[in-house]
Amino acid sequence: MRGRSRCSRRCEDGQPRRVSPRGLCFSFHIWEWNCDNSGSFPRFRSIYLSTSFPGQEPPINVAVIGVGAFGRNHARVYQQLQQAGIVQLVAVVDPDKARADAIAREFSCKAFGSVEQMLGTHSEVHAASVAVPTVLHLEVAGALMESGVDVLIEKPVAATLGEADELLRLASAHQRVAQVGHLERFNPAVRATLPLINRPMFFEVHRLSVFSPRALDVDVVLDLMIHDLDVVLTFVKSRVKEIRAVGLPILSDKVDIANVRIEFESGCVANFTASRVSTERVRKLRFFQAGQYISIDYGRQDVLVFSVGSAGGAGTQPSVNPQISMAKPPVTAEEPLLAEIKAFLQSVRDRSRPVVALEDGRRALELGLAILDEIGRHAGRIGVGRG
Repeated sequence: MRGRSRCSRRCEDGQPRRVSPRGLCFSFHIWEWNCDNSGSFPRFRSIYLSTSFPGQEPPINVAVIGVGAFGRNHARVYQQLQQAGIVQLVAVVDPDKARADAIAREFSCKAFGSVEQMLGTHSEVHAASVAVPTVLHLEVAGALMESGVDVLIEKPVAATLGEADELLRLASAHQRVAQVGHLERFNPAVRATLPLINRPMFFEVHRLSVFSPRALDVDVVLDLMIHDLDVVLTFVKSRVKEIRAVGLPILSDKVDIANVRIEFESGCVANFTASRVSTERVRKLRFFQAGQYISIDYGRQDVLVFSVGSAGGAGTQPSVNPQISMAKPPVTAEEPLLAEIKAFLQSVRDRSRPVVALEDGRRALELGLAILDEIGRHAGRIGVGRG
């Protein structure tokens, strides 16, 4: 027979206590009762209860709030990481109880209809993915942070700048790690391109998808284009000078297709096209900088670099034009969502700034909302309504 109590100091066998991301000790005193009828007293010792290997940190208790298409993928990745001893998927939450129950059965965890219900019985949750509709991000993520839970919030970070600012305030006040789910930042092709950036001057970006009824609570700019806005803002590192934009509703009451031209104070110009009513799926970003043309295929996770003269450096290959060399930087294939969640969990453990912080999410949201304002002004000028 065994009993246990939480350890408050170094264990008697010399084993140091282990501390979770929220400061909880994971060493327990174990009372082992002798069952050989010898009548001896119970023997006391301390062991470290964990699914991780010696020397590893204890698993982080996680939950997923909102288990539609996006949320289910978060749960899938957490279960994958659970098998490696990195996390323990404790719960999923969704107001659709049948859906929550189905996902909970699939991934062997508890199901709840609300965050309040979960926290009322599972206060040991350390971190959570927030994959609810955008208009609920502040309500849900705010409640989690106020309860001491770190959050990974799907993009866009919020519905308004005011809500984004309130999330920033809550994260600071409660000292919570808060990461925004700009997935393409974790695309291996984007990661491989970052070291190549010097001074990009022209971008051409296309993100086309077939129609899907998901994410129709926001326009295509905040649904799809925002991925590329975040990447380009990261590459350019310059303020926006001018926005020209046009967009139309096609199959919903929101803008379903948009074309945008942005000029930055650095002189860089970026053209974006986003559509969720296309007959094909395209996700490509191409840009020019001094002596180079770089092409990123998000879907294939590869990068091509075309260089003029000596700009290519070592490792380049000749192309059809002898003045232009081509190179394929090495790319380590990895599912972007897995990389994103691993980065989030690392920040939870280290209490470090996330790769995509709330400030980054706010910056992309601010640009996306400015684009929608310009689309509205353009529609007014030509007498075409947005639905």
